[in-house]
This record gives sequence, C-alpha cells and structure tokens, in this order.
Amino acid sequence: MDQRVRKALFEQVAQEEFSRKLNLKLVELEEGYSRVEMTYTPDMENIFGMAHGGAIFSLIDEAFETACNSHGTIAVALNVTVTYMMPPAPGSTLTAEARELSRSRKTASYDIKAYDHEGHLIASCQALAYRKGSPLPFLSAK
Repeated sequence: MDQRVRKALFEQVAQEEFSRKLNLKLVELEEGYSRVEMTYTPDMENIFGMAHGGAIFSLIDEAFETACNSHGTIAVALNVTVTYMMPPAPGSTLTAEARELSRSRKTASYDIKAYDHEGHLIASCQALAYRKGSPLPFLSAK
C-alpha cells in the first residue's frame, strides 16, 4: 500500500469532526481493507436504551470509507445494506472490518462486519462504491 495514502487517511480520520464526535478510531488499513473501532457509550442509545442503529452504521461506514479510498483515489457510496444482528452491551468496544470483494475501474464491492469485544456479530453489511478515479484531494497537500 502507498504509505502516503495510509498516512493521509489516518490523519483525515483523526481530524474529521464526525469521527471525533463518535470517537471512531482507524486502527488498521491496507489496500481494500480497513478496521475501525468505537466504544459504545450511553449517549449513543436509541429510545429503547439500546445502541442506536445510526451509531453502528457510522462505525461500519467509516470502515467502508477508508477501505474503498485506500487505493488513493476518491470512492463514494452507491449502496449500503446493513443487517443488525444483536445490540452490543453498554461500554462494549465495537470493531468494524471492511474487506474488498471485487474492484473494477468504476465500482467496488465490500463486505463489512461489526463485532463487539467478545466477538459477537453485531451487524453485517454489503456495500457498493463508485470509484471516481480522481486522486484523494488531501494527498496533494502532503
């Protein structure tokens, strides 16, 4: 993997306001692969006192975003389908892993799984990215 791309994506995630709001941490990145972590806190609960689907989706989406942009060119979501399996326990460290299944010049397909700290599957996702082909804009500033 291009080390400039790796460094830039780690920096962008660390600086992104949304990821900081949810304390999303990019912990591993390779071409077509990403692992992101988040701790489920009480402010992420829905009206039933369980983890809000939007919080879990945000974790999954950050893994998807970094995996599909790991090639150094802009890729954006075309379709994302999430199946929620079970709610995590409060205080759980959640991990999402995105793996590239296929990639063409214009699209790429990803399998993303979210687990709690005990290895229970929290959510499963299939995602499709549109590959614009232009270089990541923040690479030129590096």
